Amino acid sequence: MQQQVAITGLGVISPIGLDVQSVAASLRDARSGISTMQAPPLQRDVAAGAIDASFEDAFTRLELPFLDRCQQMAILAARQAVEDAGFDRFDGFGQRAGLYYGNVNGGVASAQAWYQQMLLEGKQASRPYSAMAIMGNAGAAQVALRHKVLGPVVTNATACGSSGVAISDAARAIRDGYLDVAIAGGAEAPLVASLVGVFQGTRAMSPPDAHDPARTCKPFARDRSGLVLGEGAAFLVLESVAHARARGAHCHGYVSGSGISNDAHHIGMPASEGQVRALRAALSDASLHPGDIGYVNAHATATDGGDVIEAAALRDVFGAGPDAARVSSTKSVHGHLLGAASALELLLTIVAMERNLLPASAHLDQVDPRCDLNHVGAQPIADHAIRHALSFSCGFGGTNVALVVSRRPSDPST
Repeated sequence: MQQQVAITGLGVISPIGLDVQSVAASLRDARSGISTMQAPPLQRDVAAGAIDASFEDAFTRLELPFLDRCQQMAILAARQAVEDAGFDRFDGFGQRAGLYYGNVNGGVASAQAWYQQMLLEGKQASRPYSAMAIMGNAGAAQVALRHKVLGPVVTNATACGSSGVAISDAARAIRDGYLDVAIAGGAEAPLVASLVGVFQGTRAMSPPDAHDPARTCKPFARDRSGLVLGEGAAFLVLESVAHARARGAHCHGYVSGSGISNDAHHIGMPASEGQVRALRAALSDASLHPGDIGYVNAHATATDGGDVIEAAALRDVFGAGPDAARVSSTKSVHGHLLGAASALELLLTIVAMERNLLPASAHLDQVDPRCDLNHVGAQPIADHAIRHALSFSCGFGGTNVALVVSRRPSDPST
């Protein structure tokens, strides 16, 4: 018999807060974490969801050489989630505890530091621990080491859907009876010149808003001008409902379905048809109808073409009238966390669902008519109960992932 999947732990390090309570307050107030920063040697100011904090004091001098900023945030966000769930170590579970992680760029600051040493200083070999700080699976490995996860520890790298696919895989492993508990999420620390310059090269990044940099990211808006990069980490602890109830755990909600598809269309341009397949697959997996979904956290990055293509897919599945699912993009306040985007946005969806809050698409002063949907709008809506919500992510390479979360398990008797 398939197991229901409970969400018993949440942890987050983000531009809009360094814990669950602070991100909830930011969502309630539509507070933006986007500001301007510099990424030397690039000479122009960049709008970014940068976290104004250093995390090095949380680690020892022996640990730090192995840890890029990306892994530091992964460790701290995962620790929050594990503690929130009432765990510490998972070695008592043996092979029945796992860890699923999403990341695209690994330790990009550490990689850039080595490139500088090689190309500018003539170094012929890196420092011995650089490999461990750069590798893409380092965040997962570091979390597993600290919490003694002995089962599968898997890293997914499907661009912007990476952590969403990781969460889907974790939930399916629990649902199908392979695991009792899993840590699942992602981290990304892309705000260094080598990566910022790559995204500048795509011509998809927005220049800082001339009047207020905090308003730079405007998904679905007529005056949107491109995406804004962000950094951070978000993790969930998932476990079977039977296991959670047996130990009296608090449940933030339930993962009731997921759908993954590929556009098979273009390496960098999305396609509505592929997105529709993922959305419908998630609804089918959750045994829900489009009308059951009360809120959709859209991928919407504020690019001209991407928002239009996604809006068409969401209209196809949910409609756009007053009875359709309400839609917003929280990237408007935290930016695009690349491989960690799915995890952060799902966590924010869960936080909003718990608090009866519809998060805003901040700065959505005038909707692009091509993006017609049942938009939440520029201000959050309080006291709005959500029974089922969906978080949606799409990535370069064509992978789409839709995750459905619910206030109650689909079968309350389980």
